[in-house]
Amino acid sequence: MNTETRILEAAAELLVDSPAGDISIRAVCEAARVGAPTLYRLFEDKDALLAAVVDHGFERYLASKRAATPSGDPVQDLRDGWDAHVAFALAQPACYKLMYSPALAGRPDAAREAHRMLTAVIERIAAAGRLAVPVERAASMVMAANVGLALSLLYRPDANADPALSDAVRDAVVTAVTTPETAPGPSASPATTLRTRLGQAPPPGFTPAETTLLREWLGRLETPTD
Repeated sequence: MNTETRILEAAAELLVDSPAGDISIRAVCEAARVGAPTLYRLFEDKDALLAAVVDHGFERYLASKRAATPSGDPVQDLRDGWDAHVAFALAQPACYKLMYSPALAGRPDAAREAHRMLTAVIERIAAAGRLAVPVERAASMVMAANVGLALSLLYRPDANADPALSDAVRDAVVTAVTTPETAPGPSASPATTLRTRLGQAPPPGFTPAETTLLREWLGRLETPTD
């Protein structure tokens, strides 16, 4: 185990044992058996260390999502992704709380990658003509609800003892952002569907400028103004 990994794992263990979810640089150095100059050569400051701890803790979770093969049903993939997110939060509460702590300056790379993965699933739903709202809004709605539910379970487990709560919230959110597969007629936004497909496969014969302009027009149609 190299020095950087030893520091990250020592910091992660201290976080698990910290009721306040905070750790000191001195405690990390003692646990990792390194001096402060060594730690600061690897991490600019405490915020950089904590962000690296989050990325380290989330790596196995994100690796499993990277390796997953998309199914033929992107809506079901969205549900499965929700369940995996909640399961990770419950399995790694200290790391998860830190990931979304307002005390953490900046945004860890893991948060950006998780959002990109979610957006990719929602873009597949849009390409299938089953997205009821713009891609960016759907991603924000799902992420906000998923994170909020997970944090609620972690911080208030006694008040959220209903084992079916996560499923109920998940299904409500999925219903809000998608359309039924058997819905009569094109109830999903045509602009959303076309804009997503345009990003996946630019139309032949269009110049890059024409493609960009078409995406801009479709984006305006997704969110019409009064």
